[in-house]
Amino acid sequence: MAISSLGVGSGVLTQDVLDQLREADEAARITPIDLDLALVNDEEAALSVLDAKMTNLVDNIYELKSPSLYDERVANVTGTSVEVTASANSDVGEFTLDVTQLATKQIEESGAFSAATDTIATAAGSLNLNIDGQDFTIDYTDTTTLEDLKKSINDVAGDKVNATIVQVASGDYRLFLSSVDTGSTQDITITDNSGNLSGTQLTSDLTAVQTGVDAEFTYNGQTITRTSNNITDLITGYDITLTSLGTSTVSVEQNRDAIMEKIDNFVTKYNDAMKELQSLTKNSTDAEERGIFASNSTIRSLERDLRSAMDEVGGGVGTLYDYGFDIAKDGTLSIDKTVLNQKLDENAANVEAFFSGGDFENADGTITTIDGAFTELYTQVDAYTGYSKILDNFKTNLNDKVNSLEERRQTEIERLDSKYETMAKQWQAYDAMIAQLNNSASAFLQIINTDNNTNDN
Repeated sequence: MAISSLGVGSGVLTQDVLDQLREADEAARITPIDLDLALVNDEEAALSVLDAKMTNLVDNIYELKSPSLYDERVANVTGTSVEVTASANSDVGEFTLDVTQLATKQIEESGAFSAATDTIATAAGSLNLNIDGQDFTIDYTDTTTLEDLKKSINDVAGDKVNATIVQVASGDYRLFLSSVDTGSTQDITITDNSGNLSGTQLTSDLTAVQTGVDAEFTYNGQTITRTSNNITDLITGYDITLTSLGTSTVSVEQNRDAIMEKIDNFVTKYNDAMKELQSLTKNSTDAEERGIFASNSTIRSLERDLRSAMDEVGGGVGTLYDYGFDIAKDGTLSIDKTVLNQKLDENAANVEAFFSGGDFENADGTITTIDGAFTELYTQVDAYTGYSKILDNFKTNLNDKVNSLEERRQTEIERLDSKYETMAKQWQAYDAMIAQLNNSASAFLQIINTDNNTNDN
């Protein structure tokens, strides 16, 4: 607590002196805590960066250990007559499709009505609409118009047929019925159940303007027919759409682009994490070069475990280096995709087993069941990342240390506040006493001087 009059009486016990004493106390008590806080805050910031890089790495490893990555398929089509997609784990192979006929819908046209508002019946009754062997009953009255009939057909039989009204010419309106599905079974007929229709436009005048036919094509020379242009039952997992007449060659392969993309990401994220670890744990006598975790066993263990895991994973049937991976002397990971592609060409199933786990076929024909190199690597790296794992616990410890140091700092500040508030009050009292003594001394000297002057006279 600053007292502005402090030192007036003595000229010695001033506020400047008090401030200097406090600065000395703060240097001894507060500054060491501030330095410790700065260090721990730096450690927290460094750990946050490292944790993010390790999380990116473990997420990528998780994708590489997933069997679904190696089961993805891509279909390459040469030609324009078909479109093909292949689901995961479907057969790989090559085949030719020659489309000779596309499946079509059945389309029927009614006789002519003078307007869409013409009534269709003279009395109440019903008609039967048959499509693809399925019957639908459509009720009508003497006020039912052609427009009303269209709506009733769509409401009752809309899953099988689409009804529309077309103005063919002035005063010539016709009902068009189009089958929803394609194929030769989509015949459409209308029968008047009650005999109350006012004309034959919807019955005997109903004319096919397009006949539904089946799709015809050859698969590697074998003639095949289907009722639809979308074919899902030819080869398990293949979705084939016939789009035009002509010949197309289809090649279904493992989606290597997806695999290589994940492999590239792994190399990048491994190098990011390892570079960060090397920087954080670097030993040096130069404080500027020395890593902030150079003497920390947790972070040094992570660096060591990550590096050694690359040599150890593989389940005893090989190493990552057999598949094109390599680690330079400076710790940088690289991938030779030529080697990896060669392995995939030789035995894609073995590559999947080696990376993600499963039955691995050895050179002698025996089978070894393994966890998978990336599954093993994931287990080791995951032990450090995630909630309540090693790095998370380390972060909690640093946070606890920050809280403890901040509490200590606050306690020391409160002690110094109390100490110097008391000292200020004491010094004010001392200063008042000194001022009083100085005043008394001045009065005494004045008396003596007066007496001396009187005697001299």
